[in-house]
Amino acid sequence: MNIQIQRLYELAQRAERRIIGLMSGTSMDGLDVALCHIKGYGPETSVSLTHFETVPYTDDLKAEIRKVFAKKEIDFQHLCLLNAWIGRIHGQMVTDCLRRWNLAATEVDLVASHGQTVFHAPKILHRLDKFPNATLQIGDGDHVAVTTGIITLSDFRQKHIAKGGEGAPLAVYGDYFIFSKKGENRLMLNMGGIANFTYLPGNLSADEVFTTDTGPGNTLLDAFTRQLFNQPYDADGRIAARGTVHPGLLQSLKNDPFFKAPFPKTTGPELFSLDYVHQVRQRSQTDAVPPEDLIATLTRFSAETIAEAIQNVIKPGDAYTVYWSGGGMHNPVLTGAIRELLPGFHFAQTDELGISGDAKEAVLFAVLANEAVAGGHTSFGNRQGVPTVTMGKVSFPT
Repeated sequence: MNIQIQRLYELAQRAERRIIGLMSGTSMDGLDVALCHIKGYGPETSVSLTHFETVPYTDDLKAEIRKVFAKKEIDFQHLCLLNAWIGRIHGQMVTDCLRRWNLAATEVDLVASHGQTVFHAPKILHRLDKFPNATLQIGDGDHVAVTTGIITLSDFRQKHIAKGGEGAPLAVYGDYFIFSKKGENRLMLNMGGIANFTYLPGNLSADEVFTTDTGPGNTLLDAFTRQLFNQPYDADGRIAARGTVHPGLLQSLKNDPFFKAPFPKTTGPELFSLDYVHQVRQRSQTDAVPPEDLIATLTRFSAETIAEAIQNVIKPGDAYTVYWSGGGMHNPVLTGAIRELLPGFHFAQTDELGISGDAKEAVLFAVLANEAVAGGHTSFGNRQGVPTVTMGKVSFPT
């Protein structure tokens, strides 16, 4: 037997695995690196986050990614080069983290690498009848494995699409395995570039679990803060707090067909871009809205579309707790608006459940890798958006 397959076989039989989860989202601020000790699998999964770090992307790396990010027309040679280059960079970032944590690569069993999303194309966006849902993440797993010397699982989203999903949100599986609690209806709200949530029923029924994107989280806020204020993001919502929401622009932003499409659904910066807002402002004759008011309006846009999506899927009269994660949880203007729009809900961060809200997405990919190697069979029923599926492709270091 191939020695690497033998090692994988042995890992699958262990009671506990040490897995590094990697995540870089559409904000492209850096690579989240989370070292997890994971026991069990499926609903019996137990996760302990032992180390976490966000390794910032350099300006050069961000600039190279933006040459292909969410663009229909690109230099394909550049995309090809980026796939290997980013894989090696991510691998080196892992190696550097291990050095800072005083750990050897031999002390880690697996790396779960999400890669860098460069294009997301569900049918709801591309609208081409003969083509299926599609998505593309680069940063090849073989390069991560060879650079780190650790068996790597990657390219998780393709199996989800192959089984009829849209390739997102994938958090639903890990959310259910590690955050479900009997007697409490939970909404795991992640506010990254795009916002999404997972509904976890208090009866623990897997076939009632629900997930969807809601629309923009931080993607428009970050883009316009960079463009108008030369800052990477609206830290603590300070710019939005100085502005005033423009009702006409807000309503026009919410008129896109995406918000009327049935759940579940996914989207990305391919739709919610600088051009999207520019076109809306032209149609609504709001080009003269001051920069601070624009940021305030975009913040409210994210808040209202998140809250309205949640209101559309909950059962009136039931109690719910929202646990938020992602960069948006640090924006008090955004979170304050969501609290206002969802009266009667209890709100908390996933930190209260033992997993940092900043680390959550990376941890969830570690859980997906654990399921791929050691998991059993947990049925989520036969529903759109949550196919019963095991995800991740294996790359050996040699």
